[in-house]
Amino acid sequence: MQKYTVYVDGQAGTTGLKINERLMNHPYVEILKIDEDKRKDLNERKKMINSADIVFLCLPDAASIEAVSLIEPSNTRTKILDASTAHRTNPNWTYGIPELSKEAREKIANSSRTAVPGCYASSFILPLYPLVQSGIIPKDYPITSYGISGYSGAGKAAIADYTDPDIATNHPTYLAPRPYALGLTHKHIPEMQKIVGLEHKPIFSPIVNNYFKGLSVSTMIHTRLLPKKYTPKDLHEYLSNYYKDEHFVKVMPFNPTECSVNNLGDKFFTPIACNDTNYAEIFVCGNDEQILLLTRLDNLGKGASGAAIQNMNIMLGLDETLALE
Repeated sequence: MQKYTVYVDGQAGTTGLKINERLMNHPYVEILKIDEDKRKDLNERKKMINSADIVFLCLPDAASIEAVSLIEPSNTRTKILDASTAHRTNPNWTYGIPELSKEAREKIANSSRTAVPGCYASSFILPLYPLVQSGIIPKDYPITSYGISGYSGAGKAAIADYTDPDIATNHPTYLAPRPYALGLTHKHIPEMQKIVGLEHKPIFSPIVNNYFKGLSVSTMIHTRLLPKKYTPKDLHEYLSNYYKDEHFVKVMPFNPTECSVNNLGDKFFTPIACNDTNYAEIFVCGNDEQILLLTRLDNLGKGASGAAIQNMNIMLGLDETLALE
């Protein structure tokens, strides 16, 4: 059995830890580990990067760019998957949502540089890409969306705050949903606009909540602004057919007023139902005048580490579900 060597640069971060955890169950992978005291040693990192078949970058943007620069010019073997935002709109990198089209999956399979999508971006793009590319939603439509996520998506500092009992006691605002990026310049917006093919930046408002993980993005559509009359049922049928052969993207049964699947039978939607999986679930709700597109996923799964492993499998010509079920 052929084994591929894999190095995770940034293995101590949330995404890096999850990738390593998943790789431990991968039958075709041998994990390369850097000594703890050499994690920031540039020469040692360069050695590890150039000795691996696959490198995952789980770093801030500037550090990811630096890591790519460490690859020897003669090294045409090492494939890079970057989990930062540094290369997601770079035309020299492949964007890693294989479910978007046959061409998207082929590009990943032939790529040596793949950008792992953002968690909010994945939830935003999955329902909108087919609808915009088909012309059902015009490219110049004024898209408005909001996202809800657990605090694990906000980084190590936020995780430390939310899990500190003193902060929770003395700052009760941590117990409530907290909108942020109020200037409407969230870092995922450039990839949202580019990949969907929108002529204008979408309005996107993220909200962090007092639970660990699980994410959803909601996009509201006015049917009067569409080129012809579409109902929620029409959009549901189109998306269902578009993703009917995909393993990890599911368009859920149509119910125009409820998203209660896997939610204990009540009428409230939960963003945590896909936790600990690599699945993304799409719902279509609304009425004849307004349509709600809603996608949920695990922000540490299909929104980060799971997507990274899925892309790696495709790049290596393996079954893309390996280590993800």
